[in-house]
This record gives sequence, C-alpha cells and structure tokens, in this order.
Amino acid sequence: MTRPLFLTELPEPLPAVGQAVPLRGDEGRHAAVVRRIEPGEVVDLADGAGRAVTGPVTEVTKQGITIEVAEVRVAAAPAPEVWVAQALAKGDRGELAVEMLTEVGVAGVYAWQANRSIVKWSGDRAAKALGKWANTVREATKQSRRLWIPQVRGPLTTKQLVAEFAGFDAVYVLHEDATDPLSAAEPGQRVLLLVGPEGGIGDDELGLLTAAGARTAVISDGVLRTSTAGVVAVGQLRRPD
Repeated sequence: MTRPLFLTELPEPLPAVGQAVPLRGDEGRHAAVVRRIEPGEVVDLADGAGRAVTGPVTEVTKQGITIEVAEVRVAAAPAPEVWVAQALAKGDRGELAVEMLTEVGVAGVYAWQANRSIVKWSGDRAAKALGKWANTVREATKQSRRLWIPQVRGPLTTKQLVAEFAGFDAVYVLHEDATDPLSAAEPGQRVLLLVGPEGGIGDDELGLLTAAGARTAVISDGVLRTSTAGVVAVGQLRRPD
C-alpha cells in the first residue's frame, strides 16, 4: 500500500529522527477524520519545496495527527525545469491538463488567455478559476507523492506571456505544422512549453511568439487534445539519456 503524503509547513532545520512532528489545520483534520489515519500507519509530511519527513503515526485526534520521524528526505527539483503555458480550455480540460502536468513534475503552469481560447477569464471569475487550478495542483502533488508543488500563475494574454520568455533558456510552441520534433530538442536548464487552445494558434499569434524567440516543435503525427499535449511534451523533454 502506498504511503499517504500530506502537505504542511516544516521547520528549518528539519526535525531529526526520533522527534515528533504534528500535522494540524485542514490537512491534519483531513488526515484524521476523512482519511481515518490510524496510530502505527507510516505517512509522509512534505512542505512542497523538496523537503519531507516520514514516520509512524503516534497520535490521532480530531484536530490532526502526530508522527515520530523515522526518515528525513530532501529532493532536488526535477531537471530540466519545465514550465507550461496552458491555453484556457472548455469544461474541465484545463484542470485535467494541470493535474497531469503536476503528476509528471513540471515546475509551474501559466494560465494562458490565447487569442482563440473560447473560455475567457476576467475579474472574479479569473481569481476563482486560478484558485481551482492551484487546488488541483496541490491535490495532484499529494496523489503523485511529489515533494515539489508546481507554481500557478496568470491568466496572461499572449503579449504578457511573451514578456516571460526572457526568464527561460528555451521556449517551444507545440504546433502540428512544425518540422522539428521536440524529442530532438536540447532544452537547457529552464524551458517553457506553449500549449494552444482547441482552436489552435492563429498565424498572427504564432508570428508574435516566434518573433519573440519561441521555436515551433511537433510532438505527434496526429493532433492531440489541449489537455494531453503538454504531458506528452514534458515526457519527451524528460527522455532518458
């Protein structure tokens, strides 16, 4: 059975083996009341920034659980550092994309208001929708037992997204008409992948992106959904040496 992982703040320095660490608040109540964690079960507590402690549960109350540290872990961030600009999509496809991108270990996701995105985020709706993406990322981090929580930013227009390019070693636009496969790319240490909406990326928008330094790349001999293209692309960048 896979050990459950819960997210919480951890002290600096990390607790030593044998020390007690409590899990309280919403996450602690979830562990105790919803997950019904019992004394003796071994769980992971992680801070979402690469640090975690593991140990058996020594106490369970309605307010949370306490563990005795048996192992301390510090994990480096996945390399290369991959960010994805995910175009806003209809229904739950955006959240599905963000969930899968978290599972494969991206460093962050931009919510991209592409020109052809049918869905429009603005005002209160934007804050609420971005909050749902952030919650999805957090839950997917726990489910996939990753120690790093991806960042979620946006929503950004195409011009605002272009302004972010300077912070990356390489920027790739996933495009069905591209001639260069992403699998052959030498990405560098910090990479941004752009995943367009259901309607694709228009010529004018593509011209703006490439003029700013983005390169087009293809990842399949077919057309993938916006919800799956990003995770396929990340897998190709993270190919074994």
